[in-house]
Amino acid sequence: MTLLRTAKVGRLWFLLFTLAWLAIWTVQLTPVQLLLPDQLDTPGAANTWVSGVVYSGIVLGVGGLAGIVAGPLSGSLSDRTRSRWGRRRPWAMGASWLTAVCLVLTGLAQGPWVIGLAWTGVSIGVAVASAAFTALIADQLPESQRGAASASASSSQAVGIVVGVGAVVLLGLSVVAGYVALAGFIAMIGTLTAALLPDPRPDAAQQPVRERRGLPWESLRDRDFAWVVWGRFVTNVGNALPTTLFLFFLMYGLGQPKAQAEDSLLLIIVVYTVFVVIASVLAGWWSDRTGARRGLTVISALVQAAAAIVIIVAPSQTTTMIAAAVLGVGYGAFSTVGLAFATDLLPHPDDHARDLGLVNTSAALGQLVGPLIGALLVALVGGFWLLLVASLVLSAVGGVMSGFARDRRSAASRQQDPAPH
Repeated sequence: MTLLRTAKVGRLWFLLFTLAWLAIWTVQLTPVQLLLPDQLDTPGAANTWVSGVVYSGIVLGVGGLAGIVAGPLSGSLSDRTRSRWGRRRPWAMGASWLTAVCLVLTGLAQGPWVIGLAWTGVSIGVAVASAAFTALIADQLPESQRGAASASASSSQAVGIVVGVGAVVLLGLSVVAGYVALAGFIAMIGTLTAALLPDPRPDAAQQPVRERRGLPWESLRDRDFAWVVWGRFVTNVGNALPTTLFLFFLMYGLGQPKAQAEDSLLLIIVVYTVFVVIASVLAGWWSDRTGARRGLTVISALVQAAAAIVIIVAPSQTTTMIAAAVLGVGYGAFSTVGLAFATDLLPHPDDHARDLGLVNTSAALGQLVGPLIGALLVALVGGFWLLLVASLVLSAVGGVMSGFARDRRSAASRQQDPAPH
């Protein structure tokens, strides 16, 4: 295998790439954090609120299952796309508009099953757009800039939550108005960034010389790559268990009225975001400087696990804020360094989008399946303590799984043959 040499990109590339991810995370996580729980909440007699938690988990879980197929499959197809508009651009634009349409349909939907069907379309659109934009990291960036690009994608996740939830809460938007605003945001930013980001045709070294492997998940046969993908999935489930059910926890775990809970949610998200961004930038910079991707990935997952302990020991508004800060540090560093680590371990040079689609989908699926698992745990005990214990265990296990992957970058560099073959 010949390692592809790529030149460094400039600030404009990073600005557009960050905007693309800001839009993706905003439209995916604002409904998860606020709009879908609001639509599916069932207040009233004792314990009926559990039904709302369960419905939320089912809707997000079904959407996640659709995304795990759509992301790698569309990535595999984009690897083979040879259009006049590029390989990644048509998929990124089309997915942005599909997401926008399905967001509007979700806002207009009534009842958990119709809402779930519309949200599945959103999940598919987000997965396809994520696969297209993530592939640009491997397509166009040298190893020395992959940590920085991963930091842009990861930190945008937390900023996107603040942008979306903040707009809905501070502007007092209704559920439908919130979805329409998100639809316009992804349609505009997704189209703009896909059009302006470079999407050069692959050169001869990147052209597939034979029919590639068929199934989108075939790269999971590579031992090291598989450990990173599955570790990323498990750690994201550990992150999603508390974060995607924060609103329910504030209302029914801490007993806050709905209006107060929404204000508290926004404050908690701001704290979480600040620490995610700081940790993402510093971890990405340090991993590019030192190359210590594997160790940082494991340590950051263990830091994330520690956040659950804070709430378990003394559940309150204050400890929830502290836990959000710890969670932000752990998850911000894990997302950034883990993505850069996975990019370094891509098994097939002709299948960047397909394989990064798996990496991306593992994270997104963890964020969407987490609420389903969390809802079942909440329903099982009628409270949130078991959910927090599961978050602690899964975060730690995901970090250990990622540590089983061997960092092959140094060995690959030593073995690289300077002559093309």
